[in-house]
Amino acid sequence: MGAGSLRIAFPNVFLPPMTTIHAAVVLVTSGFFACSGGSSQPPGPPVDLVITGGNTQSWYFSNRLPTPLSVIATDPSGAGVPGVVVMWSASSGGVTPTQSTTDASGVATTIDSLGSSTTQSVTATFTGLAIVASFSEFGQAPPTAGAVAVTDFAFTPDSVVVQAGGTVTWTWNSGLTLHNVTFQSGPTIPSPSTDLSGTTTFNTTFTNVGLYIYHCTHHPISMTGKVVVVH
Repeated sequence: MGAGSLRIAFPNVFLPPMTTIHAAVVLVTSGFFACSGGSSQPPGPPVDLVITGGNTQSWYFSNRLPTPLSVIATDPSGAGVPGVVVMWSASSGGVTPTQSTTDASGVATTIDSLGSSTTQSVTATFTGLAIVASFSEFGQAPPTAGAVAVTDFAFTPDSVVVQAGGTVTWTWNSGLTLHNVTFQSGPTIPSPSTDLSGTTTFNTTFTNVGLYIYHCTHHPISMTGKVVVVH
């Protein structure tokens, strides 16, 4: 430099690659919105009804099946479609309701009451459906009596079904250990047995349909049972 020139010394300054960082942020952000947008796509029109519950149950004539019947309306991709009106029909007995609308997940349900046929079918459809969803259910006459063994600190079996007006008999085979049958809940509470041991019996006749829960007051944890009374 010539005489009289001014020299200025600059410190070493590191400039980050701003362009590269900016591009990376744009790519990540764009990818995020692309993924988020894909998950919010509404389902297409319904094309099928798929059974999701209640098929092939076995129960008793003139009684409601224990598990509701359910279907899901799906679009071509298999996603559930809400707001679809499903119509139900039974070959014997009846369903309640006969028409239900799919919920936010695309599921519709109904309750089937069996008729007098041993094999019964229920169909579900919606307007425009090519192939209906078909349930198969099985009926039989309910037992008119039940038997429970009281032994080894247990009721065996711990669950029995009997028709209204039927009798359940508990038979002791418990040696010197005292046990009883005491009802905790039910449509009406039957009278309990006394404390019994050895080989003896206790009977109760049930007139009201419903679920009855009982136990032995001496062994309430291990000795519990239920009686289901049906029509």
